[in-house]
Amino acid sequence: MSVGPGPNPIDAPGTEEEEWRAWDGLRELPALDMTAWRDVVVIAAHPDDEVLGAGGLMALLADQGVRLRLVAVTDGEASHPHLPGQEVAARRIAESAAALKHIGEVETIRLGLPDSGVREEELRGLLPELVDGFDVCLAPWAKDVHRDHEAAGRAASACGLEVWQFPIWTWHWARPADPRLPWDRAVRVPLPPAVADRKQAAIDCFTSQFEEPEPILPPGILAHFARPQEVLFRDARA
Repeated sequence: MSVGPGPNPIDAPGTEEEEWRAWDGLRELPALDMTAWRDVVVIAAHPDDEVLGAGGLMALLADQGVRLRLVAVTDGEASHPHLPGQEVAARRIAESAAALKHIGEVETIRLGLPDSGVREEELRGLLPELVDGFDVCLAPWAKDVHRDHEAAGRAASACGLEVWQFPIWTWHWARPADPRLPWDRAVRVPLPPAVADRKQAAIDCFTSQFEEPEPILPPGILAHFARPQEVLFRDARA
């Protein structure tokens, strides 16, 4: 999970979810207006990114009859380096398929690019055909401090659509009112209880990511995605 030279903030102690929930700034964000959305493509660097970052929004869109396409960039085979990559990938693909059943009807296209080694230039070359016919793109935040998330976010920014980016690891390494985050371009997506329950059921499908003894997503991290709202940043190029 290396993100380049220097200390990795993902590995450092992070911000507790209680701090985020106590901050009025999240509740005061403007609500996302998605009433005009008809065709939405979601780019996920790894299986589970789409559910963690935008699973509630995807469920809301599915309920409204919006056409959804998931472009799964990698199969997440590097999450457990001590296990055979093909075995890990097969499990994570199955988890993603099970999770999406809780979200709604979602077409899935898997690119199979190398986990922890996504090349932005390659992804940029693949996306135009995959996003053709869609008017909105959801993707990981391009400054999430994970190399694959950032490559996916930057490639999405270049695809020519209206782009909204969802933070994932940001909730761990950032803090309330953090000046490194683009709060002026942030919106909230309130999740009705039934939708929040569906998102949680989808998250629960990714058992490979929170199994002991060394969970990739320990309870403190998962708590960030059990909120009754999601947060997106409008792409700066919009």
